[in-house]
Amino acid sequence: MYLYPDLLHAMTKHIQQFEAVFEYATIGMVVTNSKGIIINFNDYAVIQFGYSKEEVIGRNVDILVPSKFKNVHLHQREGFYEKPEPRRMGEGRDLFAQRKDGTEFPVEISLSNYKIDDELFVIAFIIDISVRKRNEALVLQQKSELERVTIEIKKLNAELELKVDYRTRMLRETLSELEKSKDELNEALEKEKELNELKSRFVTTASHEFRTPLSTILSSSFLLEKYNEVNEPAKRTKHIERIKSAVADMKSILEDFLSLGKLEEGIVKVHLQEYTAAEIFAEVTAIVADLKLMQKHGQQINFNHIGNGCLILDKQLFRHIVANLVQNAIKFSSESGEININAELMDAGLTISIKDNGIGISEEDQEHLFQRFFRAKNALNIQGTGLGLHIVLKYLELMNGNIALKSTLNEGSTFTFFIPKNN
Repeated sequence: MYLYPDLLHAMTKHIQQFEAVFEYATIGMVVTNSKGIIINFNDYAVIQFGYSKEEVIGRNVDILVPSKFKNVHLHQREGFYEKPEPRRMGEGRDLFAQRKDGTEFPVEISLSNYKIDDELFVIAFIIDISVRKRNEALVLQQKSELERVTIEIKKLNAELELKVDYRTRMLRETLSELEKSKDELNEALEKEKELNELKSRFVTTASHEFRTPLSTILSSSFLLEKYNEVNEPAKRTKHIERIKSAVADMKSILEDFLSLGKLEEGIVKVHLQEYTAAEIFAEVTAIVADLKLMQKHGQQINFNHIGNGCLILDKQLFRHIVANLVQNAIKFSSESGEININAELMDAGLTISIKDNGIGISEEDQEHLFQRFFRAKNALNIQGTGLGLHIVLKYLELMNGNIALKSTLNEGSTFTFFIPKNN
């Protein structure tokens, strides 16, 4: 019989503790009955909404909801009463509450419920997220500003690239003018004391390779003057042909140097167009015809081809590749030698092989044959720059092609190159 006062005291103490939790919680807490009438309002909610307890207790909870959201809130509240369960709100959407003075502020609301004598009561836990929203807005503003600055930086970079490109073009035009004149080029090379290995080899090779055709032109010009005084047309024709051949050699050398310069600077532009098999084979035939004057006495060039369809390639690069390989076959083959050109256009692409029975290339030299300025040991006494095969390789790479070599000393060489259809 003495337990009841103690039990009553304990219950009273617990009730006081719960009331203290409710009153002094650091979030707003609003308790409503099943009709949405506010029956309790903690101190933090008073701070949040600006109402005193007396002003809100007994009134509908809609007074805390902005007018534009009241219909939606009523529908949601009725749905909650029909199926009450703990519910966290505010995630994925913006919720707003309204203070006594009419101002709105963003909130997060969690709902819970309990029953007393079968009557449903709802507790709303309200958190003012104004600071968070301001921070989010600040982050968005900073992000927007960062994007704006990024765009400005990209714009400045683009302008800078245009300026660099303009200056680069000016530099290339200047270099092109220097290349137009041998005297201007030699003067420029003399002024440069510390040229890199490529320029040093250029000077050495150019001076060596130009000497022979220039000597030929000089001697033939002298003899032409002599034969001009007598009626010997055959001899004059012979020396005119020698001059033409020497000029062609010089032109070839210059073209190799200019092509190498463009490749090194990365300014070779590839102009891809579609050509039929007939057009490609006709182009090879025309190249062989153009090289007729280069053929040694008794040399024979055979051209066989099969296949049909179309192929995408750069005609100028293709012409240079074929001409260079055929010229090499002519140059390094003996008189009365036979040169066989075989072309095949199939589904995978175009394959062309140029086979000669010339001096051949050693296995040791084959490893370096496509390097710039490299010349095989057994070809040092034959005119050439050592650039042709290097340029051929680079031109093929620009068209996603490749080249292979099979050669045996004193038996001949076969160069086979391939240009794919999916170029």
